[in-house]
Amino acid sequence: MPALFVSALAVVAACQGGNSTQTETAVSGADAAKTDTTSTALQVGNIERGREVFRHETFGDEGFWTDAARMPQGMKAAKMTVLDALKAGVNFDVDAMPADLKAALAKEVNTDHSPAKAPRLNDPATLDALVKANAVIGMVPKGAKVGVTCALCHTITDKSLYELTGKGTIGKRIDGPTQHSLNVGKLLATCDNTRAFFTTAQLQMPDGSTIGRAPKGLTPKSTEAEFDAYFSNPKYYPVGSFDDSPDGVGNPIHITPFFRQDLAAPYGSSGQNSDLNDFNNTVYTALFDQSNLLSDGGRQFIHTLGAAAGDSMLAGYTKVLAATGVSGYPYVTAALKGKPGDPPTPTGKRVDEQKLRDLQAYVNSLPAPKGVMTNAAQVASGRALFVAQNCTSCHNTNQSEAVQPKLVPMNVIWPGYAPKVIAQRKAPLTPIQNAPGTFDDKMVVVDASPGGGPRGNALPLLLDLARKPVFLHDNSVPTLDELLNPKRGKTAPHPFYVVSPAQRTELVAYLKSLDTDSK
Repeated sequence: MPALFVSALAVVAACQGGNSTQTETAVSGADAAKTDTTSTALQVGNIERGREVFRHETFGDEGFWTDAARMPQGMKAAKMTVLDALKAGVNFDVDAMPADLKAALAKEVNTDHSPAKAPRLNDPATLDALVKANAVIGMVPKGAKVGVTCALCHTITDKSLYELTGKGTIGKRIDGPTQHSLNVGKLLATCDNTRAFFTTAQLQMPDGSTIGRAPKGLTPKSTEAEFDAYFSNPKYYPVGSFDDSPDGVGNPIHITPFFRQDLAAPYGSSGQNSDLNDFNNTVYTALFDQSNLLSDGGRQFIHTLGAAAGDSMLAGYTKVLAATGVSGYPYVTAALKGKPGDPPTPTGKRVDEQKLRDLQAYVNSLPAPKGVMTNAAQVASGRALFVAQNCTSCHNTNQSEAVQPKLVPMNVIWPGYAPKVIAQRKAPLTPIQNAPGTFDDKMVVVDASPGGGPRGNALPLLLDLARKPVFLHDNSVPTLDELLNPKRGKTAPHPFYVVSPAQRTELVAYLKSLDTDSK
């Protein structure tokens, strides 16, 4: 049985399912007990409060990012500059910048960016000052530490001060759209202790095999340089993607948008989560602080799914943290609540419920970008083709309606799907299985089977497609035209094609025009 047997994100699927009687104790960092003295009854989510959660709430993850992964220390050691951050696709909030830095950068971005003509852009102290000013979107200062928030991946700007073409920008925040050029892997590799991301790296199985884009898997004995080489290589960890499955499989998937989430259920590319708050809680308790997988609840959950193989993966992670001097974990501020493995409490913890509701209200309210209309006649023809080709069996023409909640089975979305079973699991979970290629790597471990659903794909929002640089969740198709081109073959993922190049152009024009006003 492989060491990758379990995924902490499979928790969002829930292997036990259903609601259980819950007991609750507040905890913060290293499971130190506290008393939850909050007596205010939960309220309907508040959009304004939700904006603060989205932009600034870390739920204590600054402990993981500063004391375990050591992101600020790594940035300092690398002498990372504003220019470097922009090249990695990081965005900056112009409204949060100190006036002197804003004025200086406004001049320097219009130069050749050389150290002589753009000293602030090339000075690591400038980036440090902007982090402290909370002007680096998604990197939030918390005293002497720095944590991360939703905004790192799910906010762009209006580019009003500057855009490094195809990379990062400086401007006013626009929350919700995907920052497609964000090089998450590069940022993780910049951390002083990238090995802290052990469970989301591509690991080597006991038999020496590995699953992912890299030819060789990492082990607890792999060096920091080897971890950095994996995460920083876009061939292994593509730009615009994030590995949200702590399962030892190298399966980064393209970052999804976070606007109009009221239209997007179920959540996760494999449709493993029906409730957005449960999904978000998993992000905070299992991804933004991966050391929480080593808590009692995290261990219990992983053992329930993976038995000795799951224990083995966590044993390797424990060794890595010990070898790199990490202590005092986990760091997430959450409540001991419910049953490990249940959808609301995968690691037996849940962050502040009111803040989850507020966050949900905010991301539900975020508008999708307007579609791009280049040729009205082409768009009209493309819409007619969309209907005639029966695309509407899965996708809506009216983008203000919720996507269909069904999952498209793997053998339908990918006729060539021929997986090899790696390990059996107790029903209702499907076996752990893998097929050649990368399209199913996200579902090697994680699918909707714990809740009785098929192994398959959830339907995406057809919004903001004009900005999208790659298609399918594994980044495997570079353009919409190629996605619709029959040259990809009858057994390729999503083999729904338009033969005529002219008609493909029309359908692409229609898809890029879609927004929530489209009917």
